Amino acid sequence: MMYWLQQLQMRRWEFCNAQSRFPVGSSQLVNEPLAGRTNVVDSEDFLPPVKTPTEAVGLKAASLPAPQTSTALQNISFKHPWTEIQNTVYNICGSKQLWGNNGNVFSFSELQEHPDNPDEEQEAEVEAGCAVKDGLLEGGRVEPRLTWVRKARWMNSGFPGLPEELSKERNPNDKVSVLQQQILTLTEEVKSQKELVKLLHKALEAAQQEKRVSSMYLTAAEDKDRLELVRHKVRQIADLKSQLEALQQEKKELEQTLTLRDSHIQELKEHVQLLMEKNHAKQQVIMALTEQMARELSDPLQEANTITAETLFKQQEEIEHLKDDIDAYKTQNQFLNSEIHQVTRLWTSVAENEKALLMKCACLQARNCQMESKYLTVLRKLQEAVPGLPSSHADLVRNLIQEALQWDVKEEAEGFNLNPVSEYDEYGFMTVPDYEVEDWKLLAKIQALEIKSNNLRSQEVVEKPLRDRWNSGGELTPSAELKSLIRSGIPVEHRQRVWRWIVSRHGNHIPDHYQRLLQQSKSTEHPACRQIELDLPRTLTNNKHFSSPTSQLIPRLRRVLLAFSWHNPAIGYCQGLNRLAAVALLVLEDEESAFWCLVHIVENLMPADYYSDTLITSQVDQRVFKDFLSEKLPRLMAHFEQYRIDVSLITFNWFLVAFVDSLVSDILLRVWDAFLYEGTKVIFRYALAIFKYNEEEILRIHDSVEIYQYLRFFTRMITDGRKLMNIAFNDLNPFPMKLLRNRRSMHREELEAELCELEQIKAAYVKERAEQGPQDLKDVVSEEEEEI
Repeated sequence: MMYWLQQLQMRRWEFCNAQSRFPVGSSQLVNEPLAGRTNVVDSEDFLPPVKTPTEAVGLKAASLPAPQTSTALQNISFKHPWTEIQNTVYNICGSKQLWGNNGNVFSFSELQEHPDNPDEEQEAEVEAGCAVKDGLLEGGRVEPRLTWVRKARWMNSGFPGLPEELSKERNPNDKVSVLQQQILTLTEEVKSQKELVKLLHKALEAAQQEKRVSSMYLTAAEDKDRLELVRHKVRQIADLKSQLEALQQEKKELEQTLTLRDSHIQELKEHVQLLMEKNHAKQQVIMALTEQMARELSDPLQEANTITAETLFKQQEEIEHLKDDIDAYKTQNQFLNSEIHQVTRLWTSVAENEKALLMKCACLQARNCQMESKYLTVLRKLQEAVPGLPSSHADLVRNLIQEALQWDVKEEAEGFNLNPVSEYDEYGFMTVPDYEVEDWKLLAKIQALEIKSNNLRSQEVVEKPLRDRWNSGGELTPSAELKSLIRSGIPVEHRQRVWRWIVSRHGNHIPDHYQRLLQQSKSTEHPACRQIELDLPRTLTNNKHFSSPTSQLIPRLRRVLLAFSWHNPAIGYCQGLNRLAAVALLVLEDEESAFWCLVHIVENLMPADYYSDTLITSQVDQRVFKDFLSEKLPRLMAHFEQYRIDVSLITFNWFLVAFVDSLVSDILLRVWDAFLYEGTKVIFRYALAIFKYNEEEILRIHDSVEIYQYLRFFTRMITDGRKLMNIAFNDLNPFPMKLLRNRRSMHREELEAELCELEQIKAAYVKERAEQGPQDLKDVVSEEEEEI
């Protein structure tokens, strides 16, 4: 038996090693470490190799005569009476599955028939290993006066181990316990991951099918074609309803079958209980006899008088049998230890191969995104040169551009896709905005591919360690470490919780204040209500939650803005507040939380009069930003002055709405993470970082009109959020808040003086016009009168 088991282990190891290797031509980066791992030699000798038994294997054994058929009496063993009783019960029941392994102390759970599921086989092997391990011992000595009562109780339990006295003589094997626990945990994890992958595949296939139908509907040239698509969809719905009814009927039938089987199982359990009661009665008789024998053996004088030569021979034979059992359990323990070790090695090899394949898949997808991005960039360059190309070449370029814009990664990808480019991100922003200008469409497509490539490359190196740090963190407390984590970007699953903590930490929230403001807005119409209604359809048009007037978040946004207009009458409503409140609603989801977030931004983070009628503080910040731009990027500022470029025409909206509608959602929300925690200094840092990111491209343009055109969309060229963050918080240091306050104070005084002078000029002009009086229009002749 040991020979066959070892041969099976060896064949399985060779098969797994042969299956786990990569095909020829795979990446050298992935294959080199795997080659070294699969050739590891097991240095731990759990079980000595068994030589080929010549009497049982080979041609010589096959030519031997068949063994004689044993009689019924020969099948009866007096060595293990408990085993014979269990076999009798087994024959009465007629089902092998009723008792499992309790019928024989030498039974191996891994040698029984198992389902085809390898995970269940591993669990069965581990359970068998644990069961045998608990009943093992290393020594071969047994006390001659072993307690027969405990022996009988051990036999009654049906557990294939040794008595308690024998198990105490062995040393605990901690390593085997740890490996067994790891196998159980990782097996469950692999099963859950497989189920998750199946569910994701099904969801992906359904989304792909839905998108194909929607694309066909949108690209249909005539209403007739669209009507046919709608009819096809109706037929599909009818088919699905019929399938649903069939499945419900099948469900009812299965429930009835299950009820019948449950009743049958209950009957079998009652039958088993009856047999167990009979078995218990027999065990009571055996225990009584063993206790009587123990009492007789406990008295040395009585033992000397009553023992006979035959009794002594039986006791010696029983001791030999126990020693034989001990040796068998030792062999079983060694085999199970070797089996656990080999299964662990196989699982480790498979897990490492899977991890390497996932890394290789991510690298290949990132490379594919880069190649596609370069292809689109080449098409964009050709598009710029279309006027100078022949007509045939120009038509070819236009067709290629149309195909590139219509092509979707999800429709072309086959098989497993690690991180597909979806139409919307987690917060509903379009990954590829639908611009009207064809050139901007190409830029948006290039940007989405570059962002996906960067995300795939940084997934294992940056994003996963950062997410682990967030998961391991406990209660949020202000610290330098938390500041660094927030600057690196808050993961999606933690962003809502952190934003709520930041807003509640800096604000004094009055209970039921928001509800009272809503009641007031319902009873009395605010003067800014009309302007709010005009701005609602223009809020975050590239987000699916605000793109339609019937979207669910539009009424919530209206209520938040009306409540704020009543909360802060000095400001009421200013254009730009709608975008700030919309971003807060997308992340926090709750109206009241979004309202307090808007209050925190306007009243705590931004300086006073930032959203007033004159926007005086906003103008001050533009002058301060120009000072910082001259200090941090002098070459770029000189370039702007040479061509008379006023950067405030571009940056004024950045500061007013904190980059909303200027940066892609992934980078925008990272900016907001740091902005809510640190304040407006973050806006200055990122505004300078954006110009630093594109400095060389701007310096290569030597025409004022082209510079303005480039500045209109150059934020859409930013694809690496990590690089932008490093520029903002590392390359631009030092950036003291005290310097920012001093600059604001200085420029505010200058601006107020200029406004005062302007008011004086205006007053003088009005006075002068009043002194001159109304002009006499009698001498003025119209053009019609001159023609007459």
